[in-house]
Amino acid sequence: MSYAEIGKTWHKVFHEKAGDISQRAVLLRRGPTIETLEKPSRLDRARSLGYKAKQGVVVVRIKLSRHGMRRKRPTSGRRSKHMGVLRMKSDEPVQHVAERRVLEKYPNMKLLGSYIFWQDGKHSWYECVLIDPLNPSVRNDYNYRRALGIN
Repeated sequence: MSYAEIGKTWHKVFHEKAGDISQRAVLLRRGPTIETLEKPSRLDRARSLGYKAKQGVVVVRIKLSRHGMRRKRPTSGRRSKHMGVLRMKSDEPVQHVAERRVLEKYPNMKLLGSYIFWQDGKHSWYECVLIDPLNPSVRNDYNYRRALGIN
């Protein structure tokens, strides 16, 4: 099966919310916030970002909440008419938040990219492709050396 066919299948599953992913979503909600995977769930997207099944390449799934932010209520002084406590929006996209949190958890890795895996009413799941720049198999790979800026 080609990667294009895998991508079409994922688009269909994602938009129809059908297939066995609906049952897997229940397990995703109960699972940990950040977990390391043996292989990517969406192979076509991971390959387009630079994933290869070799040592030093890691796929991490992260769960994020989908609701907005809250700002602290003013406690003293006059209360402004429009306090701006609820319905606050982040200036940073959710995908960037996911990438930042994964890099905080794995500081020795470099990020190749990320993609959305699944979302429901409460959470979004992203999968991030990371490489270990000190791993010999990564250092000997021409494409990864270019991504790391090593000649």
